[in-house]
Amino acid sequence: MATRDIYETNFDEDVQTNSSPNLCPECDGRVTTNSVETICEDCGLVVDEQQIDHGPEWRTHDQDQRKRTGAPLTAARHDRGLSTEISHGKDANGNELSGQKRQRLSRMRREQIRGRFQSKAERNLAHGLGDVRRIASVLELSDSVRDQACQLFRSAQNEDLLRGRSIEAIAAASVYGACRCNGFSWLLGEVSEMSRVGESRVTNAYKTLNEELGLPAQPVSPSMFVPRLASDLECPDEIRQRARALAEQAEERGVTTGVHPAGFAAACLYKAGQEQGKWVTQSDVAETGNVTPTTVRTHHETLDELAV
Repeated sequence: MATRDIYETNFDEDVQTNSSPNLCPECDGRVTTNSVETICEDCGLVVDEQQIDHGPEWRTHDQDQRKRTGAPLTAARHDRGLSTEISHGKDANGNELSGQKRQRLSRMRREQIRGRFQSKAERNLAHGLGDVRRIASVLELSDSVRDQACQLFRSAQNEDLLRGRSIEAIAAASVYGACRCNGFSWLLGEVSEMSRVGESRVTNAYKTLNEELGLPAQPVSPSMFVPRLASDLECPDEIRQRARALAEQAEERGVTTGVHPAGFAAACLYKAGQEQGKWVTQSDVAETGNVTPTTVRTHHETLDELAV
């Protein structure tokens, strides 16, 4: 058989194959085999079943039995989590190693670290993904959002967007972009505080990602920030609900276009507190919303003019 014919042959366990030498023991009918069972097409007799066990090799109650499947693949690491890790001082069973074996493992670990990265691009990817994981951990983001931010950083590197830009800025912009795509109420300045670069560099990096990659980010509205600010101020539920209603009514009338969303949300909480007799000061809500008291006062006057 030629080499080309060998590589063109497909092997799939789920594809039914004919087994003409083996006939049905009941009706001598045609027998077919797939990955689950061997059945007769004429009478339906199950000749054999479960030839290959696709499940795990351990049972649920076997807590001490070692699992050799390894950790699942993850986008949060440059090698998808397939790298080798050499432990210190103990073997896989937790037993102490002798001095000679520890020295041997130390030399192996040193060579493994040296050959961990195959290129400069892979090293930059590992550095950027590590920064993404750090920022996501500080912001207490879920693993799914963290993986989305890591995948966004990979896309930025594949599109050659890191050239001439800071890796830390692209990493922070990737985290902010993932938050925007998931509708989270994080401001760009708050994400920039967790990074090692200035807010202006993160802003330029996010603009580049948004333009070049076409992020499906939704516009940020003040109503998104009301629950978060209310939680920070420990406001009662009635004040939070009234403030969200004020923000939504203002959004429907189009007066929130171009305003600071957190500042307008702080003004809604301040007005709702006044209506309920809870005298929350403008300086408190302004500090929570990371704006000035003047901004809160201006938006409060806008709400009074709307009479909502």
